Amino acid sequence: MTDATADSGPALGWTRWRGLSARLLVLTLVFVMLAEVLIYAPSIGRFRKVWLEDRVHEAYLAALTLEAAPDGALAPATRGRILDHVMALGIMVEAADGRMAALTPDMPRRADHVVDLRHQGAGDYILDAFAALWRADGRVLRVIGHAAAGDGTMPLVEVLTPEAPLRAAMIAYSERILLLSLFISAMTAVLVFVSLHWLMVRPMRRLTASILAFREAPEDAVRIIRPGGRRDEVGAAERALAEMQHDLRAALVQRARLAALGTAVTKIHHDLRSILSSAVVVSERLEASDDPEVRRNAPLLVKAIDRAAALCTQTVNYVREGPPLVSPARVALAAVVDEARAAVAGFDGGGPAWRNEVDPALAAVADRTLLFRVLANLARNAAEAGAGRITFRAAADAGRVALTVADDGPGLPPRVREALFVPFSPARPGGTGLGLAIARELMAAQGGQIALEHSGAEGTAFRLVLPAAMPTA
Repeated sequence: MTDATADSGPALGWTRWRGLSARLLVLTLVFVMLAEVLIYAPSIGRFRKVWLEDRVHEAYLAALTLEAAPDGALAPATRGRILDHVMALGIMVEAADGRMAALTPDMPRRADHVVDLRHQGAGDYILDAFAALWRADGRVLRVIGHAAAGDGTMPLVEVLTPEAPLRAAMIAYSERILLLSLFISAMTAVLVFVSLHWLMVRPMRRLTASILAFREAPEDAVRIIRPGGRRDEVGAAERALAEMQHDLRAALVQRARLAALGTAVTKIHHDLRSILSSAVVVSERLEASDDPEVRRNAPLLVKAIDRAAALCTQTVNYVREGPPLVSPARVALAAVVDEARAAVAGFDGGGPAWRNEVDPALAAVADRTLLFRVLANLARNAAEAGAGRITFRAAADAGRVALTVADDGPGLPPRVREALFVPFSPARPGGTGLGLAIARELMAAQGGQIALEHSGAEGTAFRLVLPAAMPTA
């Protein structure tokens, strides 16, 4: 597959403004603007603080003009120009030695709000800044703070100043911050968008396109993704997808071959049953022969024919049988063991001795019918192998229940243990090799497991593990 195919939005049923890229772009804009808002709050508070401190320092410098004036007095016109220059309605300075200096109009205005810079914190500046932006009633502020004198002293300055110029300056500052934030947001969003689109969105689209194309024709080897050389998580996902597609394609090919084989076996089974039926008729006639040797070997021939017919029937049933239907429930294990004992004893007309040591109160989550089939199969195998006793034990641990099926038979040869659960790998002469393979499938369908615990001269033991409780949603 090529990147051009992977990047074709219409092929995936997407548009650029409804896909992952557009969402990343919008989210980036939102998050950057949110960050700018969080930065703006302390910034506007800091701006207001600096503006008021500048008014205090300029008011102190304006008050120094009184020292240069003859007799410490200024003409009203001059005094008015100085106050207008520093945006003040009145100034009061208290030096460290107690001297007072005042620069006020003849009729000073009354302050509407007092701002004491000596006792305000960062939170106060922020709250007062937003309050000033919200209000438009033209208040008069009485600002109190220390100014830095040239001799190292810090005289206390009080200044009356209108809030309107401060509010206008804050609005202009906010507009500049907004424009800067929009520019930063746009640039950041574009850079993040391009980076994420190149590093993540394009590879994700390529992966998705490969999955959709492979789903349409999994047998087509051309539709398997070709991993790139990336060493990050995306590269690992590409390699894992390619491996999975290869395995799935091989499994589908194998399944198709098995299906064809099953059809062929079914046809062979039909023809072979007809042949074996004719052979059985001939064998029955041989039992009536006058030759003693023929009469003695005729039953062996009949048994051989029966085994051949049974092998064909079991093979066809295994090929035809689909996944088992499972109805899990809480099942008393001891009761299922007793049911399997009755069935095997009735089938074999006796069989080995049974020892059911399972606690009657012990239960597990299983399908009763499937578990019965597994236990009956294991017991029948043990009986056919020559076991004289079969023992069942069970114990619960860590949310699981382990059921052990042990016999005192001759054990399994080492070569048999290697392919014990492989279909058509019989554990004993004359077997089909399907019993344990089916038992493993039935256990897996119930959420359980089956394994060979041990096998030797003292006997063979299988371990069945089942969940102890129903899974929670």
